[in-house]
Amino acid sequence: MTMFQPIGAASDRVVATLVAGLEIEFGRGAGEALAQRFLEAEESDFLWDARVSERWLGAYQAQDEEDFELDRVAIIGRLDGRWFVAVSIVDGDGNAQGLMGRRSFRSEARARAAFAIMH
Repeated sequence: MTMFQPIGAASDRVVATLVAGLEIEFGRGAGEALAQRFLEAEESDFLWDARVSERWLGAYQAQDEEDFELDRVAIIGRLDGRWFVAVSIVDGDGNAQGLMGRRSFRSEARARAAFAIMH
């Protein structure tokens, strides 16, 4: 039997595994700080992968007038035990290319309320 589990539900384990691996490599206490640096450096990708729902908001006009089209996409999800709502910049292949903004919430209900009014 195959079990499907969205990455948003597994994100706490992913972060814990990242911290554990970094502690093995760099020593106790360093893992948490290094994991935070990894999350910050790749925030757009981590949030996109941890989303549980998304909604297209419209086209994104790039500053540098690239030849490819980008979209603004509202996302909601859970990462490292906290709910978030964000606006991602996504390319035509469905890959996150940037982040316009993010808000964190302690409860799913508050995150869903914020997600519902995003435009």
